[in-house]
Amino acid sequence: MSKRKLNRRQQWRIAKIQQEREARARKRDESFEHAEEEGDLGQEQTGLVIANYGSQVLVESETEGAEAAELRQRCHIRANIDTLVTGDKVAWRPSTGESTGGLGVVGARLPRHSELQRPDRYGDMKTVAANIDRILIVIAPYPEPFANAIDRYLVAAETTGIQPLLLLNKIDLIDDSNREQLEDLLRPYPDLGYRVLQLSTKTGEGLGELLDTLAQGTSVFVGQSGVGKSSLINGLLPGTDARTGALSEATGKGTHTTTAAELFHLPSGGDLIDSPGIREFGIWHMSEQELLEGYVEFRPFIGYCRFRDCRHQSEPGCAIQEALERGDISQRRMDSFLHLRNSLENE
Repeated sequence: MSKRKLNRRQQWRIAKIQQEREARARKRDESFEHAEEEGDLGQEQTGLVIANYGSQVLVESETEGAEAAELRQRCHIRANIDTLVTGDKVAWRPSTGESTGGLGVVGARLPRHSELQRPDRYGDMKTVAANIDRILIVIAPYPEPFANAIDRYLVAAETTGIQPLLLLNKIDLIDDSNREQLEDLLRPYPDLGYRVLQLSTKTGEGLGELLDTLAQGTSVFVGQSGVGKSSLINGLLPGTDARTGALSEATGKGTHTTTAAELFHLPSGGDLIDSPGIREFGIWHMSEQELLEGYVEFRPFIGYCRFRDCRHQSEPGCAIQEALERGDISQRRMDSFLHLRNSLENE
């Protein structure tokens, strides 16, 4: 996907909007500096961004202590701070007086250990959540899952360095008409090192294993609309309404329901970031080399082809094709790679 080109008027408008935003940010900074002088801000402490509201974020204290454990405040973000997203760790000061309007202030963003990114409408990569330990790729019997779509998610997850696993949701919808197809679809992934969990929120089957997995760190669900992400979150977090959308009868695809990324603490342990529903990870920002490395079983053979510009199709001395012939790489995954490479070149 090439970046969208802007004409001179659009560039001028964007620059003008940015200048106005910077002016407002400087004014807010000045007001909070005054609040600091008046003693209306508490001691600096570490916090976790629970939700992002654009110019403000909701921060939860991570400082030990009974009072701090209950402390959550909307916060102003100082103008010199890099963009904050849900899951960020920050240094912040809570509001203790009236001059701040009840708003705390974030003074610094702490280092991230991972980022989940998506391209924006201009083709630039935008971080949508941070400090994630696990990406759960949710699929369901309906809408019908396909290997190319699953591999697209896995490749995108591999490039983030975040551990991916597959979650087959709505297993109560499996019957004799689709059981064999789903088994064939998922059979290769455990041998590639990807865990496959199965779950029915209706019957509770598989819930214990899922909760044990989620209890370890921070997780995020991804997957096309209609696979039950919002229903799943509502089941994991009683009293939380992530809103659910029914499958469109006309297309068999879901309707997007979740609107803003938010972090939830699971009662059984661990955190969950509910990120806006997406149909596909974008892979168009990847180079062909990154795409190749996203297929984990290809990695031992990368760099061993006879020709540096090998396309891994019919060239002599292709290490990837030789691995395919030996059975070290499956034909299905090879076809998937070629399909995604073709889509990458055409986007």
